[in-house]
Amino acid sequence: MRGTHSELHLVTRIGWLRAAVLGANDGIVSTASLILGVAAAAQGRSEIILAGVAGLVAGAMSMAAGEYVSVSSQADTEAADLARERAELASAPDLEMAELSGIYQQRGVEKATADEVARQMMAHDALEAHARDELSITNVTTARPVQAAFTSAVTFTAGAALPLLVASIMPLGRPLVTGVALASLLFLAGLGAVGARAGGAKVSKAVLRVTFWGAVAMAVTAGIGSIVGTAV
Repeated sequence: MRGTHSELHLVTRIGWLRAAVLGANDGIVSTASLILGVAAAAQGRSEIILAGVAGLVAGAMSMAAGEYVSVSSQADTEAADLARERAELASAPDLEMAELSGIYQQRGVEKATADEVARQMMAHDALEAHARDELSITNVTTARPVQAAFTSAVTFTAGAALPLLVASIMPLGRPLVTGVALASLLFLAGLGAVGARAGGAKVSKAVLRVTFWGAVAMAVTAGIGSIVGTAV
């Protein structure tokens, strides 16, 4: 008898990994950009730290609420589709079986085999079979609003705390702006590497993507802050 082996597929991390990377990236970029904008406007340290803390709290709450609402919409859509499928299975099981067989045939299974597989799948768990093969809803990819909201809020807070910490210890003026910008780019590079490792992606590509767009966002914000500060 051939032995079995266990497999760990990285797709199982999709539910929390996306929210974690989004939250941490947004926390670093938005807070660093806010700090740079305020610092470039020649504000004092108390104003800079206050702006950073306000951005952290507001951002974390916004991320949590936004993730919960958006992922809840996905969950509602999935629930509606499953309810519709459940009703169709109750009213027209033969048509649903033929539909399932057709799906398998489109994937390359011969009709006789597809008919038998569809019959067995319907007998085992008809709704699960249609959810997976017709609607592409599985336990791995199903929407989890609370998980997404909690993960985003926590990782946003952690990401936002990093540039805020740097701003609290750097000398005011140009050193603070330069220090926060460079440190934030390093944090973003680290986040890109960690996210790529966790998702099994190419590290160099992820690091370049995250740091490039983070640098653009911070440069634009610092530029606007400098212009506003000069005008005021």
